[in-house]
Amino acid sequence: MGLRTDTMGGLLEKWAFETPDKKFITYCDRNLNWTYREFNDRVDLFAKGLMELGVEKDSKVGIWANNIPDWLTVFFASAKIGAWLVTVNTNYKAAELDYLLQDSDIHTLCIIDHYRDSDYVEMVQGLDRSHLPFLKNVVVMDGAKGRGFLTAEDVFDKGRKANDIMYQRMKADVDCQDIVNMQYTSGTTGFPKGVMLTHYNIVNNGQATGDAMMYTPDDKLLVCVPFFHCFGIVLALCSVMTHNMSMVITVDFDAEQVLKSIHQERCTALYGVPTMYVAELNHENFSKYDLSCLRTGIMAGSLCPIETMREVMDKMYMKDIISVYGLTESSPGMTCSRTFHTMEQRATTVGTEFPEVEVKIFNPETGEECKVGEHGEICCKGYNVMKGYYKNPKATAETIDANGWLHSGDLAMKDEDGFYHITGRIKDMIIRGGENIYPREIENFIYRMPEVRMVEVVGIPDPKYGEIVGAFIILKDGQKLTQEQVQDYCKGQIARYKIPKYIFFVEDYPKTGSGKVQKFKLREMAKEMVDKILAEQN
Repeated sequence: MGLRTDTMGGLLEKWAFETPDKKFITYCDRNLNWTYREFNDRVDLFAKGLMELGVEKDSKVGIWANNIPDWLTVFFASAKIGAWLVTVNTNYKAAELDYLLQDSDIHTLCIIDHYRDSDYVEMVQGLDRSHLPFLKNVVVMDGAKGRGFLTAEDVFDKGRKANDIMYQRMKADVDCQDIVNMQYTSGTTGFPKGVMLTHYNIVNNGQATGDAMMYTPDDKLLVCVPFFHCFGIVLALCSVMTHNMSMVITVDFDAEQVLKSIHQERCTALYGVPTMYVAELNHENFSKYDLSCLRTGIMAGSLCPIETMREVMDKMYMKDIISVYGLTESSPGMTCSRTFHTMEQRATTVGTEFPEVEVKIFNPETGEECKVGEHGEICCKGYNVMKGYYKNPKATAETIDANGWLHSGDLAMKDEDGFYHITGRIKDMIIRGGENIYPREIENFIYRMPEVRMVEVVGIPDPKYGEIVGAFIILKDGQKLTQEQVQDYCKGQIARYKIPKYIFFVEDYPKTGSGKVQKFKLREMAKEMVDKILAEQN
């Protein structure tokens, strides 16, 4: 396909010049439309404002928000002046935010006022700023309620007074190999780490993803997945940008708003995890909306039941739907299915390699390449491999080997037709509804409870989310705790999706001869216990 050397800011300016009046962004529920030129002008103003706030090349600009209209303004403004956009998961609570801010060296943090049951402003106000020396500015993006912080309008005002010559110099200094985005992921080992992605990584991944769906400038994508994930910022935004498309955005996922927006704007593509498609298909007003405009899209996050895939293709007209497999560290696409693959291939495999990306399966014990049909660790090499983990060369070296292979931590098998099947995970990462959860992070948090002697966290199979979180706790002598007390301790401190749904109090753990806890046995025990609990409830 040939690799692109565009920067994200350069792509926006290209379309603002070549297709200035083309609709770029639409929010149906807000009756908001921006053309490429209008949006580019808005980005320039905000970028100059960031410059006035002291943001420089390689400064870190954080964003903690759902898909508000100016989420993308912050992203492109940072990209144009060579800053890194650090995305913050909207589900994060105080302890997680504090960790991320310390680790990432964020200079300017852009937030919304609140999200669901979380008061973002209050959480930021409660931080101990003495150990956050890099954090200079906090900008509340969605309204005038700054509560002691800057507002978005303050930044735009600063931009109106900024030096344009300085701004042009900063833009000219940005290269495609520069880092543009840092996303925090637990990956395959340890605490969340900052994955550094370049313009080159994400532009080319977006190009390949869009090509797999045969995108043209006439396509219009409905985006209801969060921008703080690679699913939103790369598979969605970068596909749109490389193919000069339009996109319709929902601030949050709401099944009826998605259906209504597709119907109203005649979208041709839609993304989501399987549970999103199920919610849309089963919505009571599904039949009210004309979805015959749809053609393609992506279903990712977990493998899809064949019946759901069939329903999406038939009832939602998405005959050309594909799946994409990868991880944040591969920015994110490594393999994908194609529009010409059979429905069964698209539902039960993760397709074949991306163009210009090498994919191999290695035996994790011997390091040798696996034969067809053998299970091993799926790895990739190519333009899509991250620059590394921020300030963590040790973890980078553990993930990208000396030969340049990115190790996914996932077990896979390649069949005789060249399709890849994901079969499990080498490490114990839990994937709940598309969210990666690393048990050690939760274990370390629960260890703070004075009553707890030991804790082991595992994933428990779940029909709705794929997996849910379970914890096995050994209490200190003479101590008592209930499941509710542990869950209450976690609330407001770690994201809701990480809080164990089931907690089992045990005397000991199954161990190997060398004393290592056998987590796979704990998973089996948890499944049996949960099945028993559910049977008794019914």
